[in-house]
Amino acid sequence: MATAFEARFDRASLETAVAHTRFAGNIRFFESIHSTNTHAMAEADAGAPDGMVYVADEQTAGRGRGAHAWASPPGTGLYVSVLLRPRLAPADALWLSLAAGLAVHDAVERVTSLKADLRWPNDLLFGRRKFCGILSEMNAEVTRIRHMVIGIGINVLQQAFPPELRDLATSLYIETGREWPRQELLMAILEALNGEVNALTATDSGKIGQATASILKRLERASSWIRGKRVYVEEQDGYAGVTEGLDPRGFLLIRTPEGLKTVYSGGVREQG
Repeated sequence: MATAFEARFDRASLETAVAHTRFAGNIRFFESIHSTNTHAMAEADAGAPDGMVYVADEQTAGRGRGAHAWASPPGTGLYVSVLLRPRLAPADALWLSLAAGLAVHDAVERVTSLKADLRWPNDLLFGRRKFCGILSEMNAEVTRIRHMVIGIGINVLQQAFPPELRDLATSLYIETGREWPRQELLMAILEALNGEVNALTATDSGKIGQATASILKRLERASSWIRGKRVYVEEQDGYAGVTEGLDPRGFLLIRTPEGLKTVYSGGVREQG
């Protein structure tokens, strides 16, 4: 029996839209769940196949990057986690995270015509306010990724935020005054993400070089953060500098008074 949340989606249209993707027949809906990422990781450990999708109306313990919580009230956002079993080495995992950011960026533009700004590695903002966070988690051996979960949280229908978040968070509704259908966003995201994963995991070993080069070029176009942005990096003891592009592995470079530094995992915030 469908949940009340699932009943708000046109399942036939959704399945038609993803019929040609790895997600066909693999979408699961939850009225409320602790965290779609936590659930997806547990499902992966239990043997769930590549391409499973977990969508929730509400998360009671939503998680963002760096152990931050992600507010996930019912009826307002799109909270989705995708389980992948990519044929990639752990050293290439960052490319999937970057590609996920581009997939959501392109999907949002396709549905709403809004051009978001990508903050490395994959937050999406309008101006200085964030409306989408992406959390990637994986289980890996030395030479291969066993599974990877990409969690996507989008503020869609929120009309306001608490005072402490008003300068930090926004939603598609706040930006446009329109109520955007979560189904259209979900379909567009899954189609775009499937294409990104296919490009990165093509059997021809030379294709990953083409795919990563494409990701680097598109990030330069989609992000004001890649070059010339004065930032503070929450890594090591914290440091400030100016962004100076991405290295060949996709990591962010920062020019500091002490020289060029590479951001591997720390949060990046605009300074000044």
